[in-house]
Amino acid sequence: MCERMFNKQITPSMEEMTRFCGENSERFTLLNEWLVSAFHTEIKVVFPYGNKYGWGVAHKKKNKLICNIFAEDNAFTVMMRLSDMQCETVYSQLQKYAQEYIDNKYHCGDGGWIHYRVTCEEHFDDIKTLLSVKCS
Repeated sequence: MCERMFNKQITPSMEEMTRFCGENSERFTLLNEWLVSAFHTEIKVVFPYGNKYGWGVAHKKKNKLICNIFAEDNAFTVMMRLSDMQCETVYSQLQKYAQEYIDNKYHCGDGGWIHYRVTCEEHFDDIKTLLSVKCS
């Protein structure tokens, strides 16, 4: 498992979370800013699902969760739920790395949860594609 921010007693700032992402800190910032500007999401630093997930940024629109972005050491993971139709809409446009996340999603009703780890520019492009279909 990758290293995340697990100290529940100390709420990190956005700046601390950004620094924690190391070589992917700029992508972490750009993705959060893009979601706010393009889809008008509201953000909140949260410790949402217990000790397994750690601190992250929740993006909501009209009280509906769009995604959580968990800061990691030199990376970050975006967790979101997509319907089967949303996955099918963009599947062929994605790199194999992203397709594997869709193929192995945690099934839930019509679709499932994807935990997409971003470590490079190609991953960043694909997560924006997935989030675009989620928000449209």
